[in-house]
Amino acid sequence: MKLYVINPRVFLRNNRLIALFAVTFICILLLTPSVGISSATNTAKGSKGPTMIMRYSEEKFVKNPIASFAYFVPLIAPTLVDNISSFNNEQQVAIISHKITADSKSFHVTCEFEILGSGFHMNTFDSSGMITTQTGELKKGKAMTNMLDYIKFDGDGFGIIEVKGTINDSAMIVTEVDIKFDARGHNSPVTIGLYDIKPKDGEYKYENRSNEAVARVNTLSFKKTEDDNPRMGIKVASISGKTESGGFFSVLKGKIANLLIKPPKVDKLGNTTMLEFGYALLQKNTTFTFPKAKNIKESKIVEIDHIKNKIWP
Repeated sequence: MKLYVINPRVFLRNNRLIALFAVTFICILLLTPSVGISSATNTAKGSKGPTMIMRYSEEKFVKNPIASFAYFVPLIAPTLVDNISSFNNEQQVAIISHKITADSKSFHVTCEFEILGSGFHMNTFDSSGMITTQTGELKKGKAMTNMLDYIKFDGDGFGIIEVKGTINDSAMIVTEVDIKFDARGHNSPVTIGLYDIKPKDGEYKYENRSNEAVARVNTLSFKKTEDDNPRMGIKVASISGKTESGGFFSVLKGKIANLLIKPPKVDKLGNTTMLEFGYALLQKNTTFTFPKAKNIKESKIVEIDHIKNKIWP
């Protein structure tokens, strides 16, 4: 029987080659861009936001904090936002159903969700940032109208997420996601604050705002686009003055506004994320993790009276 003696120099040289190969391989993996699948993979894999858990059943109701469900707001925001929740917020959200219809060319997914519990969650938009985004689109001396002040989820309700798309060579591509907040005959719990600003001495300042109003939102829509500045569709149920209660004229204003509202610009990452969320619902995935929102200026917990009087702690 022959005994093979390992040559230390050969052994060391081979190990160096193996180590060099391993390091090279790892570097290639780290430097190679990820291949994107249409509406199938989350953006910004290295940094993550909250995870939504979906069971698609009222019997297997899985609660998600309202802040997780509403995390798409800071993602779509074109400027910095404050992340504000009421003290002892009890709002929870669950996806409670899943229905899909499809033919050879298209599909349509309908998922119902429920918001349970008391409290509110809202995002306020940085006024200077919002003014900056509008300045380039205005003629000199014109007023800025329907500026977005905040989006607020107040109390409970039912809603429906509709996911629409096309089928090409068995590939399913999400082209639109609509979130409707007024299902089962309930009023939408979602409102947005609006205001106008007239220039004073050639400058637009938040403290010079006027015509403050509150619009109750029925639907938000996101569409697939190649545009670097996508826009969000919006339909409102009513528009009332800041201190007014809703009524016939508020509803009438809402109907007129739906004919005139210019879809606001949203961040491209946020728009893409909503299409990816739609794809996760299409696939009936049990979880969806949002990418990290980079423009949350501050997170706060406040008393309800502070919100009514707009007093930030």
